[in-house]
Amino acid sequence: MLNNNKYAFKVIPDNEQNMTYWDMFATWFGANANNGTWFIGGVVAACGLIGGLSATVIGGVIAYIFLAMMAYVGYKTRTSNTVLSRGAFGIRGSIIPSIINLTLFLGWTAVNTFIAAMSLTFIFHTLFGWALFGQPGGNLGIIVGILVMSILHVLSIIAGQRSVQLVERIGVVLVIIFVVLETFVVFKDISFTQIAHYHVPAKQRMPFGVAIDTIAAFGLGWVVGGADFSRFTSKKRNAISGSFWGAFLGLFSFAMIGLCTTLSVALTSGYNANNSDPSVIANKLGLGFIAMLVIVLTSMTANAVNIQAGASALSNMIHKLNLNKSLVIITLLSMALTFVPVISGSFLDSFISFLDYTGMLLGPIIAIMLVDYFLVNQENYNPIALSDRNGKLWYQGGFNLVAVGTLILGVIIYLILKSFAVIETTIGATFITMAISAVIYYFGSKLFNK
Repeated sequence: MLNNNKYAFKVIPDNEQNMTYWDMFATWFGANANNGTWFIGGVVAACGLIGGLSATVIGGVIAYIFLAMMAYVGYKTRTSNTVLSRGAFGIRGSIIPSIINLTLFLGWTAVNTFIAAMSLTFIFHTLFGWALFGQPGGNLGIIVGILVMSILHVLSIIAGQRSVQLVERIGVVLVIIFVVLETFVVFKDISFTQIAHYHVPAKQRMPFGVAIDTIAAFGLGWVVGGADFSRFTSKKRNAISGSFWGAFLGLFSFAMIGLCTTLSVALTSGYNANNSDPSVIANKLGLGFIAMLVIVLTSMTANAVNIQAGASALSNMIHKLNLNKSLVIITLLSMALTFVPVISGSFLDSFISFLDYTGMLLGPIIAIMLVDYFLVNQENYNPIALSDRNGKLWYQGGFNLVAVGTLILGVIIYLILKSFAVIETTIGATFITMAISAVIYYFGSKLFNK
């Protein structure tokens, strides 16, 4: 532990680097094999099966290559993502990506919590006759569901890191069983050929570039938490390969089932984007209590990652807070945020707006951080430099103005690119924005930060 100033931080010691390849794989598989990924698959189903699947593979592979790179940085430095952001943004300037990361992890926690709460509303409807969300008097069930899920998250956190790993391992097994069951139910009466040939109505069809941006925003959300877990492993392979394959296979399997289930329902009752919700689909397919309870458990496995990464960001912002207090605060804040769809009346609209916010900010931040570590500083981060007020990474008053300027330009570039029809229908704006931001930051650093 460094203790020479308030910017001191903990470097993970050898005896705490106990995450195996399976732990790393299970963490990231469990992070993606959940309700949010299912919902994402249902959203990009608006491209049709082939379009949605292609967007998932392209966007997922690219996003998780960045995850593997960030995981490698965490393994090498043994520090969290928020501390690593000091290298690019400055020791004080790291508060900028920390605030952004905090809002993003709060958002993803709220997304998973809301979907799980929706599952609980179906259980409450069956047991007590309470109205479902969207029906008159339907807010009671969703409010109780949100409170129940938040209590479960707090209990999981209080139980400690080992309990979180246990929940993740059990959750991964149940998720695999559930995916197999779901697949059987879907294809019992409807063939894969029928789903593949279903055409989404033109007015509801999603452009391919928008689907790429949707998957990219979802995938990049995990990149800014990659080092938070890889710092606990002592092997490079665990960090790089475990993170990539766990995240990608989790994304592919659950997005695929989200695609197929949404389109299978569309074949019989017409396409409706709101049918992307896992709880709604599970109910329509008659899967009952067990399906709803698995959805609740997978929400907990995904949010274990979200809450821990959000707590790391909060700890970097408020140095007096220890990790345990930060974990509880993040859980309570995310609970409050989960009520936004209840107030607005539409979870889908809130979710799409959140994805736009995610893609706009994360792309430039990740590009800046990776370029700074691998090219500008050439892997020379160390604990002294990352906390030294008199060192190179203090920049100007603790802020790297080149990084801040690049982030602002990146957001502007993203918004401009989103307005072009050719971008919207082809590759999307996210990855182009990242490439441009990387170039701007690299040459800006060479020019102004000599």
